[in-house]
Amino acid sequence: MSLNPQYEDIGKGFVQQYYSIFDDPANRANVVNFYSATDSFMTFEGHQIQGAPKILEKVQSLSFQKISRVITTVDSQPTFDGGVLINVLGRLQTDEDQPHAYIQTFVLKPVSGSFFVEHDIFRLSLHDV
Repeated sequence: MSLNPQYEDIGKGFVQQYYSIFDDPANRANVVNFYSATDSFMTFEGHQIQGAPKILEKVQSLSFQKISRVITTVDSQPTFDGGVLINVLGRLQTDEDQPHAYIQTFVLKPVSGSFFVEHDIFRLSLHDV
């Protein structure tokens, strides 16, 4: 395959769609549809998970209901297989907790004219040193 020339638009569109689903408590479990049953990996705050069923378990285990998010930047790069690497920098606040900066990185893998999330890494930017 070759580089996808629409990687910027794909990255921004994916981030908008993903967070609109994730940030809605009634809809949050539907983010599992972005992942493959076996070929997706998530690292959430250092905890590694493989496959959509396990990713869904993690998403459903999150204790917050309300989330507000400000996205600072979305940087995207094409991958050599036609996919897209996406890096998101932002700030989020859950329920009544203090807001925290976060970074989330996705790798979208092309499949049958669409994409699935092959890799997802999420980390709050906490500096308790």
